[in-house]
Amino acid sequence: MSPNQSPRPTQQFTLCGRNRREFIWQAGGGFVGTALTYLLAQDGFFNQARANTPGKVSSLDPQPSHFAPKAKSCIFLFMYGGPSHMDLFDPKPELTKRDGQPMPNLENDPRFDAARTKGKPLLGSQWEFKKHGQSGIEISALFPKVAECVDDMAIIRSCHADSFAHGSGLLQMNTGMLRQGFPSLGSWVTYGLGTVNQNLPAYVVMLDHRGGPIGGAPNWGAGFMPAGFQGTQFRTSGDPIIDLSPRGGITRQQQRQQLDLLGQLDGMHAAEHPLDSEFGARLDSYELAFRMQQHAPEAVDLARETPQTLDAYGLNQVTTEKFGRRCLMARRLVERGVRFVQVYSGGGHLDENWDAHLGMKKNHELHCGETDQPIAALLNDLKQRGLLDETLVVWGGEFGRTPTSEGANKGRDHNPRGFTMWMAGGGINGGQTYGATDDFGYAAVEKPVHVHDLHATILHLMGMDHEALTYFHAGRDWRLTDVHGHVLSELIA
Repeated sequence: MSPNQSPRPTQQFTLCGRNRREFIWQAGGGFVGTALTYLLAQDGFFNQARANTPGKVSSLDPQPSHFAPKAKSCIFLFMYGGPSHMDLFDPKPELTKRDGQPMPNLENDPRFDAARTKGKPLLGSQWEFKKHGQSGIEISALFPKVAECVDDMAIIRSCHADSFAHGSGLLQMNTGMLRQGFPSLGSWVTYGLGTVNQNLPAYVVMLDHRGGPIGGAPNWGAGFMPAGFQGTQFRTSGDPIIDLSPRGGITRQQQRQQLDLLGQLDGMHAAEHPLDSEFGARLDSYELAFRMQQHAPEAVDLARETPQTLDAYGLNQVTTEKFGRRCLMARRLVERGVRFVQVYSGGGHLDENWDAHLGMKKNHELHCGETDQPIAALLNDLKQRGLLDETLVVWGGEFGRTPTSEGANKGRDHNPRGFTMWMAGGGINGGQTYGATDDFGYAAVEKPVHVHDLHATILHLMGMDHEALTYFHAGRDWRLTDVHGHVLSELIA
């Protein structure tokens, strides 16, 4: 270097915008990632990502079950708001005996909820219980016609859940989880089995005429699964689905041409984005809607039923007409191969559903009066047609009620500690009760049954192992029952 030359400035070596230290650090991380990928592949981790296979995730084609199913379809009769077990299916003579007294000996019980029961008097049932059927199971006078079907029912008196709130309670009963974003029970059934009728949805939901439950669509949504697995809302009058009929005089041939063009465009998109399943699911829904224009109206056309059938479901009575119509439609849908049908009783708030804060007598006499005859008619109709053996009927709500009185009109508060649900048909060994709550109906104490256990049993009856029915999402396998649940084998014939 010449004495007159200034020294060159020191230059820092960079590669692709990174200095040497960043390059070595990131390269090292890449080596670790390569090794981790190899180890995961050896364990078969990436083979589990089948749910993300393009063209298959939204398919409703019939799928093989894990083992021979007891039931081909399920009808879930959802009593939104929380029906009172000790006034319907779980008689409590000690509670009636101590009517008006404070609830004893629960202050040291970890299940005790002082905010809901302390300082409130016990409330005995206002209705008589009588034994029915060959099984001699006691049922409340509120359900005289359902009581005639008791020998077909397995009554689970020891159910329990995890939330006192309607919103999260509904989500847990419907999806297994307390928060939104997870597939519903019907979506899991549809994902696992598909449908035997490609002209109707695999999963149908019918809401109460007074409105839907708190939380709305996530209760029958597909969560992180493709939209093709979500429930389809059916109406009980007019077109079963909103906008089902084509508008503006468009012919079926023109609709067919439009769908063919959409299929070509979506195919081009899918070739460029092979991991994007949304377009395939959306096109499947368009194709299904096109087919339903011909087949859905027939499926819900009750004019094809005999006058005797309409009368049995209570369609000629103001009180029972609306719920009876939904029950009859449910039978027609499973008869035509629909896998999962959910029928809601109760909508809106307080006395518009089973949420009996303002008084047990007014509330439950209203809702039992609306549902008793239609439910019995559904069970008898399925049985007469030879469908009950292959159709699982589930009855229940998101939780039960407290044994204490709330307010001057003798209402009851929310209670997830212990409540009753029942199942019939579809492989169920009827004419039995399962489990028990304490003497006051406050908490499950014998053979407790969590929501996860109910879901595991429903899937089992439909031929699916709840531990093997998984969906790969966000780096892990998800289950309806999460990491819990066991099958109630004593209920199964």
